[in-house]
Amino acid sequence: MSQTGSTAVSAQADELRRAMVRELREQEAIRTEVVAAAFASVPRHLFAPGEPLETAYAPHGTVVAKRDADGLVLSVMSAAHLQAVMLEQASVEPGMCVLEVGSGGYNAALLQEVVGPEGRVTTVDIDPDIITRARTCLDTAGYERVRTLTADAEFGVPQLAAFDRIVVTAAAWDIPSSWISQLTLDGRLVVPLRMRGLTRSVAFDRDGDGLVSRDYRLARFVPMQGRGAFTERKVLLREGVAIQTDDPAVRLDKQALDEALSGPALEVWPGAVWDFPDELELFAALNLPRVASIHASQRIIDEDVLGPAALLGVTILVTEDSFAYRAKRASGSTGEYESGVIAHGPQAESLAKQYAEVLLRWSDAYRRRGAATFRYRPDAAGLGPLPTDAVAKRHGTVTVTWS
Repeated sequence: MSQTGSTAVSAQADELRRAMVRELREQEAIRTEVVAAAFASVPRHLFAPGEPLETAYAPHGTVVAKRDADGLVLSVMSAAHLQAVMLEQASVEPGMCVLEVGSGGYNAALLQEVVGPEGRVTTVDIDPDIITRARTCLDTAGYERVRTLTADAEFGVPQLAAFDRIVVTAAAWDIPSSWISQLTLDGRLVVPLRMRGLTRSVAFDRDGDGLVSRDYRLARFVPMQGRGAFTERKVLLREGVAIQTDDPAVRLDKQALDEALSGPALEVWPGAVWDFPDELELFAALNLPRVASIHASQRIIDEDVLGPAALLGVTILVTEDSFAYRAKRASGSTGEYESGVIAHGPQAESLAKQYAEVLLRWSDAYRRRGAATFRYRPDAAGLGPLPTDAVAKRHGTVTVTWS
């Protein structure tokens, strides 16, 4: 490329980067000047080689870094919007020591901008191809000070601990003890935590041997690989309809549930307000027993076999032969919506009643953002019987309080 062509590309990238920062500010993904300055400084397109500049700087666009032989996405450069949200959650300060789990290069460069010359950033990934790619992009963009390591992050990086911040950029089903023990006593862990089929980016502060949340946001990431990987069960009821769960205690009878779907649907509308759907979904998933999620294709939705909520997946209360899920409909002439329940199978009435009670409880007491506080306790076997909204993990337990 000629010097003139290179200059033109650089000018276009600068313009697109400024536009991205403006949009992220308007959407309140960027809320502080230090994060805005990092996004304004790091040339994102250098971490997306081969992609059009418009793709690299799209605030909600992702860039695939690697797929497996079957085309399954193994690693992506996350959307700038989500990276900004998590960077704000982390509250990184100059001079800090930061570990990033899951490497793409760009997020590590943002972190290096924030910690400054006195700080230290290490990014680790289990895939040597991803680390090689990240190293090349970091060097090209001028971030040679970022340390890159190939390792299974289940064990952290003990030789470089303690860390003021650990930022995880893959969906984690559990929190290994190494992430807690390798934090400073006032350190913070930001992790996309998988709980009952949902993922939330949770900002945890260390609380002794455990963690307590300060903030949580909607998030979506590729799953963790290595020792921390967890495979959720999926049952295909029929073409275009699947049920998925991460709870080994939930029993799924494919034939019985498909027969339930073929039968009549029971609708219950208890007068619960529909609002903040991501918060409502979180409350339902954590307050119902025996939950899974049901997913349906557009064809299934168009044929009215399942409601529109199933297109992206919706939490169900399920038994071996029946299930219930939430729905919404317009409420009178006000333009507002109400929440209801659609149930199938021999136990439809009982399940619909349980689900409706949860919807009403959320509508009456917790209809807002940030009502949940998560606590993680490692090796929580001594806690005794767990409440409904506690989530048992391999290494510990997540408990939730609502206010």
